[in-house]
Amino acid sequence: MSDASFDTRADTQEAQFGDYFALLKPRVMTLVVFTAFVGLLAAPVPVHPFLGFCAVLFIALGGGASGALNMWYDSDIDAVMKRTAKRPIPAGKVTREEAFAIGMTLSVFACIFLAFATNWLAGGLLAFTIFFYVVIYTMWLKRATPQNIVIGGAAGAFPPMIGWAAATGEISTASVLMFCLTFLWTPPHFWALALFVRMDYDNATVPMLTVTHGRKATRTHILVYTILLAAFAIGLGFTQVGGPIYLATALVLNALFLKGAFDIWRRDEAASEADNFKTEKSFFKLSLLYLFAHFGAILVEAGVTKLGLF
Repeated sequence: MSDASFDTRADTQEAQFGDYFALLKPRVMTLVVFTAFVGLLAAPVPVHPFLGFCAVLFIALGGGASGALNMWYDSDIDAVMKRTAKRPIPAGKVTREEAFAIGMTLSVFACIFLAFATNWLAGGLLAFTIFFYVVIYTMWLKRATPQNIVIGGAAGAFPPMIGWAAATGEISTASVLMFCLTFLWTPPHFWALALFVRMDYDNATVPMLTVTHGRKATRTHILVYTILLAAFAIGLGFTQVGGPIYLATALVLNALFLKGAFDIWRRDEAASEADNFKTEKSFFKLSLLYLFAHFGAILVEAGVTKLGLF
């Protein structure tokens, strides 16, 4: 597909503020902000409120910059996928050049100012996260391997580690396990989605696991990654950010998640088609609650600990 349709101002509509904001993938940014905030607050050191606000803001801007650069590069496949066709570039509201300029400007701004506001480790981790998501994942591996979503999940898993580093200047077992929580959650979350939107990836020739290996193999992968996820999620409860509230949350949610993954694994395509992928869609919805509930429990544990309630 030619990029000319995205590059010509005559082919675009007048952009509004909301169109430029949409480049930053605000729904993804919500997850970035929340997990970074949890990493910052869960760290065992006091953080000045203003510096904490600045840290989360710059991490959010870095996440938004990644989104803009992803849309810049992926504008060709976004145009042929139903769920992405209304994004600002394929919709003709923002040009690819504008998206690239916004993404690069915000990347440099966010990384430098995070480093000055907190420390160079946090700034460096943010820079690496943007590089990893844009270059390693978007430009290279997304279109080259069915494990694309596994690899891409690493970029989305860094924010709590960056928040922790912004507060402490260090990387710890707890921050690594928070990284693992998001990293291992990403494949079952997106593969469940891919099970019922497979034609999108077929049309865009993106080598999603459902396309290259089929839905049966995808169901097995979902179960395997969910088992690994449960082990790491529960293990996080025995670190300095864990406690009874987190452990109770993790045990309940992982039991539900494991059951959902097992239900998906044992289903055949006839059953899925018959009820319009009801089980897969329920698992996907549960996955949205799963991550926010785990990080919410970490946040509650941090709050009660710092207030001296436990």
